[in-house]
Amino acid sequence: MSRTKKDRKIQPNSGRTFPAGGGDGRMGAGGFAAAIAAALRREYGGTRTAIKTIATLTGANERAVKNWFGGHNGPSGEFLIALCRHSDQVLETVLLLAGRDELVTAKKFADAKGTLRRMIAMLDDMEERAGGDRG
Repeated sequence: MSRTKKDRKIQPNSGRTFPAGGGDGRMGAGGFAAAIAAALRREYGGTRTAIKTIATLTGANERAVKNWFGGHNGPSGEFLIALCRHSDQVLETVLLLAGRDELVTAKKFADAKGTLRRMIAMLDDMEERAGGDRG
Protein backbone atom coordinates (compact mmCIF):
# COMPACT_ATOMS: atom_id res chain seq x y z
CA MET A 1 0.00 0.00 0.00
CA SER A 2 1.59 3.24 -1.09
CA ARG A 3 1.23 6.57 0.64
CA THR A 4 -0.68 9.43 -0.90
CA LYS A 5 0.31 13.07 -0.58
CA LYS A 6 -2.55 13.53 1.88
CA ASP A 7 -1.21 10.89 4.30
CA ARG A 8 -0.05 12.16 7.64
CA LYS A 9 3.68 12.49 7.91
CA ILE A 10 4.44 10.65 11.14
CA GLN A 11 8.03 11.73 11.89
CA PRO A 12 9.51 15.09 10.97
CA ASN A 13 12.76 15.20 9.03
CA SER A 14 14.17 17.66 11.51
CA GLY A 15 13.24 18.86 14.94
CA ARG A 16 14.10 18.14 18.52
CA THR A 17 16.90 15.76 19.26
CA PHE A 18 17.43 13.82 22.45
CA PRO A 19 20.75 12.73 23.89
CA ALA A 20 21.66 9.10 23.32
CA GLY A 21 22.46 6.86 26.30
CA GLY A 22 25.64 8.48 27.55
CA GLY A 23 24.90 11.95 26.19
CA ASP A 24 27.71 11.65 23.60
CA GLY A 25 25.50 11.54 20.52
CA ARG A 26 22.12 12.89 19.60
CA MET A 27 18.94 10.94 19.01
CA GLY A 28 16.12 12.26 16.86
CA ALA A 29 12.45 12.06 17.76
CA GLY A 30 12.26 8.79 15.80
CA GLY A 31 14.99 7.28 17.98
CA PHE A 32 13.15 8.36 21.12
CA ALA A 33 9.90 6.85 19.83
CA ALA A 34 11.70 3.60 18.92
CA ALA A 35 13.30 3.36 22.38
CA ILE A 36 9.95 3.84 24.14
CA ALA A 37 8.28 1.35 21.77
CA ALA A 38 10.91 -1.27 22.56
CA ALA A 39 10.46 -0.70 26.30
CA LEU A 40 6.67 -1.02 26.03
CA ARG A 41 6.95 -4.24 24.01
CA ARG A 42 9.43 -5.72 26.52
CA GLU A 43 7.09 -5.08 29.43
CA TYR A 44 3.65 -5.53 27.90
CA GLY A 45 4.10 -7.39 24.60
CA GLY A 46 2.55 -6.06 21.42
CA THR A 47 -1.00 -7.34 21.76
CA ARG A 48 -4.27 -5.46 21.48
CA THR A 49 -4.77 -6.12 25.19
CA ALA A 50 -1.47 -4.38 25.95
CA ILE A 51 -2.58 -1.32 23.99
CA LYS A 52 -5.88 -1.20 25.86
CA THR A 53 -4.09 -1.63 29.19
CA ILE A 54 -1.68 1.24 28.50
CA ALA A 55 -4.52 3.45 27.27
CA THR A 56 -6.42 2.79 30.50
CA LEU A 57 -3.37 3.35 32.73
CA THR A 58 -2.34 6.61 31.06
CA GLY A 59 -5.70 8.02 29.93
CA ALA A 60 -4.35 8.31 26.39
CA ASN A 61 -6.27 7.57 23.21
CA GLU A 62 -5.85 3.97 21.99
CA ARG A 63 -4.69 5.20 18.58
CA ALA A 64 -1.94 7.24 20.23
CA VAL A 65 -0.87 4.23 22.29
CA LYS A 66 -0.82 2.09 19.15
CA ASN A 67 1.52 4.66 17.58
CA TRP A 68 3.75 4.47 20.68
CA PHE A 69 3.97 0.69 20.40
CA GLY A 70 4.73 0.99 16.69
CA GLY A 71 7.46 3.57 17.28
CA HIS A 72 5.71 6.07 15.02
CA ASN A 73 5.35 8.69 17.74
CA GLY A 74 6.63 9.01 21.28
CA PRO A 75 4.44 9.99 24.22
CA SER A 76 4.23 13.62 25.28
CA GLY A 77 5.46 14.67 28.72
CA GLU A 78 2.21 14.01 30.61
CA PHE A 79 1.87 10.53 29.17
CA LEU A 80 5.56 9.77 29.54
CA ILE A 81 5.29 10.48 33.28
CA ALA A 82 2.24 8.20 33.50
CA LEU A 83 4.12 5.46 31.62
CA CYS A 84 7.10 5.78 33.98
CA ARG A 85 4.70 5.45 36.91
CA HIS A 86 3.39 2.10 35.62
CA SER A 87 6.30 0.64 33.64
CA ASP A 88 9.75 -0.16 35.02
CA GLN A 89 11.02 -0.73 31.48
CA VAL A 90 9.95 2.74 30.31
CA LEU A 91 11.41 4.34 33.44
CA GLU A 92 14.73 2.58 32.91
CA THR A 93 14.75 3.56 29.23
CA VAL A 94 14.15 7.23 30.07
CA LEU A 95 16.91 7.17 32.69
CA LEU A 96 19.32 5.54 30.22
CA LEU A 97 18.43 8.07 27.51
CA ALA A 98 19.10 10.82 30.05
CA GLY A 99 22.53 9.35 30.75
CA ARG A 100 21.59 8.40 34.32
CA ASP A 101 22.87 4.82 34.27
CA GLU A 102 23.74 4.97 37.98
CA LEU A 103 20.07 5.53 38.85
CA VAL A 104 19.09 2.44 36.87
CA THR A 105 21.66 0.43 38.82
CA ALA A 106 20.40 1.85 42.13
CA LYS A 107 16.80 1.05 41.18
CA LYS A 108 17.67 -2.54 40.26
CA PHE A 109 19.56 -2.93 43.55
CA ALA A 110 16.58 -1.60 45.55
CA ASP A 111 14.19 -3.88 43.63
CA ALA A 112 16.39 -6.92 44.31
CA LYS A 113 16.65 -6.00 47.98
CA GLY A 114 12.85 -5.75 48.24
CA THR A 115 12.43 -9.12 46.53
CA LEU A 116 14.94 -10.68 48.91
CA ARG A 117 13.09 -9.25 51.93
CA ARG A 118 9.80 -10.72 50.69
CA MET A 119 11.45 -14.11 50.13
CA ILE A 120 12.94 -14.09 53.65
CA ALA A 121 9.53 -13.20 55.09
CA MET A 122 7.98 -16.13 53.19
CA LEU A 123 10.67 -18.50 54.45
CA ASP A 124 10.17 -17.28 58.04
CA ASP A 125 6.42 -17.81 57.66
CA MET A 126 6.96 -21.35 56.31
CA GLU A 127 9.37 -22.10 59.16
CA GLU A 128 6.83 -20.91 61.76
CA ARG A 129 4.10 -23.06 60.22
CA ALA A 130 6.36 -26.13 60.13
CA GLY A 131 7.48 -25.51 63.73
CA GLY A 132 3.87 -25.04 64.87
CA ASP A 133 2.95 -28.49 63.54
CA ARG A 134 5.63 -30.17 65.68
CA GLY A 135 4.67 -28.76 69.04
